[in-house]
Amino acid sequence: MSVFRTSRPARAGQYVALLAYLVFLAFPFLWLVSTAFKPPRELGSLHPTWIPKDPTLANFRQAFDEQPLLGAALNSLVAALGAAVIAVVIATPMAYVMARRRALLSKAATGWVVVSQAFPFVLVIIPLFLVLKNLRLINSVPGLIMVYVVWTLPFALWMLIGYVRAVPAELEEAAAVDGAGKLRTLVSVIAPLLAPGLVATALFAFISAWNEFFFALVLLKTPEKQTLPVVLTHFIGAEGVADLGPLAAAAFLATLPSLVVFALIQKRITGGMLAGAVKS
Repeated sequence: MSVFRTSRPARAGQYVALLAYLVFLAFPFLWLVSTAFKPPRELGSLHPTWIPKDPTLANFRQAFDEQPLLGAALNSLVAALGAAVIAVVIATPMAYVMARRRALLSKAATGWVVVSQAFPFVLVIIPLFLVLKNLRLINSVPGLIMVYVVWTLPFALWMLIGYVRAVPAELEEAAAVDGAGKLRTLVSVIAPLLAPGLVATALFAFISAWNEFFFALVLLKTPEKQTLPVVLTHFIGAEGVADLGPLAAAAFLATLPSLVVFALIQKRITGGMLAGAVKS
């Protein structure tokens, strides 16, 4: 069996490309942090610097004074957590059935799930708005959670199908021999093995809902019900002039929850991705 080894110049080129990619990804966040701590005179400087010369917390105080950031963050947290939990609970049994049944209908349903991800927001907002209006859930966080579940469910289902297929079918056969039904097999045998995949799927659903803007803008009208992405737009004036310092400070605070959650469960996410990539 031949062994392929990468030459040193090629390996060095790979590291340089990886470093350039990391810098490209980190640049917006680092510039955001720098802007959040700059005083107004540095924000208007013709020669901006990476590190603030006179760092200040005035932008954060002004951001909290001008907009209800804590209430908006709570609304975003409730909507994102609710959508992530409900989407995973619904998608898990659906993914189990679609992964184990290789019939034509199951394949067609899987294909439809993938194709549905290409639909633009504008295409579904009017039907969703009419449904929520009939249910009297317009301008409510529960109504927004329903919309987020509808929007994140296809992606969650698509992810979990791969994780279920990675679980050996022999385990289900052994459980059936012991007298376990389909529901008990799913809860007691399959679900524990899917834990990394469930965590990874829930995280992606949470981040998608936390960062979502369009649905929240259309469905939430009163200020006390609005989510954090919508409130961030209030730092932009009627003429399109942004209050850059407070906006950067608020945007920095809005980014922290996703980073903290990702840092805390990154090992489970990695394990879930590897599990979904392995076929028995």
